[in-house]
Amino acid sequence: MQKQISNLDKLTLSNDFLFKHVMLRKRICKHILEELLHTEIADITYLEAEQTIDVYPDNHGIRLDVRIADTANTHYNLEMQVKNPVNRATGKFLLPKRTRYYQAMLDTDMLQKGQDYDELSPTYIIFFCLFDFFQDSQRIYTFKKRCLENMNIELADEAVIMFLNTLGTKGDVSPDIQSLFDYINSNTINSNFTREVADTIVEIKNDKKVRDAYMTYEMRMKDLRDEAHAEGLAEGKAQGLAEGKAEGLAEGKAKEKTATAKRLLSMGLSVEDIAKATSLSVDQVEAIKAE
Repeated sequence: MQKQISNLDKLTLSNDFLFKHVMLRKRICKHILEELLHTEIADITYLEAEQTIDVYPDNHGIRLDVRIADTANTHYNLEMQVKNPVNRATGKFLLPKRTRYYQAMLDTDMLQKGQDYDELSPTYIIFFCLFDFFQDSQRIYTFKKRCLENMNIELADEAVIMFLNTLGTKGDVSPDIQSLFDYINSNTINSNFTREVADTIVEIKNDKKVRDAYMTYEMRMKDLRDEAHAEGLAEGKAQGLAEGKAEGLAEGKAKEKTATAKRLLSMGLSVEDIAKATSLSVDQVEAIKAE
């Protein structure tokens, strides 16, 4: 048990589990949104933290770190992205189409609640990235749909996607957002705001409910790994005996890891956590997810 507790103590803001719990502190989350969007927000409501949306039974579910609505009925989805996932089979980066899928699922989920098309809420999908996906050194990359023939014409579907590049050096952000980037990158506290974030993290880590939740999460992952390990070894040994080849055991171990990854994906765990749990690379987990 002590090992699992110490794992929580080592988590930083870039970890999905801790990021979610910090963003559940309304004052912090609201301030970040106001600083990013340069607007005043009266209040925010949490729609469901780490919510998994399964619109159709055969479709991929998506796990949302934090989903929020403000008093103007604008919806926000905040995500922490530590690594830049790529499909090893195709060599294509997955993040752009992931945002497309997130947007589609958010909209479909709203329509399922009886809204007409014109009642769809404005949405912001915001990724905190610890890498520069577009390699232009911008601190923030904001995307809206525009006409290629006349870039002054905006589609005005009220859907915005933002990539926050914590390593960026171009473009203006508020001092508090820059200090947040610094804190995410290196745990550097250089503002009252990041001091508040750091103090909040200490408070969260000392919260018995959070510690219990994290231990449960760790034990659940271990149980799934052990179960998949037993199944994979049995299958690999059977195949090895049938074929009389060493490749059988190797394939069994590979199937064990794949089975574990699929189980953890079905639970909505992050690709990064699954990679750590299975010793697969992030690219391999992304490829399994894309199947």
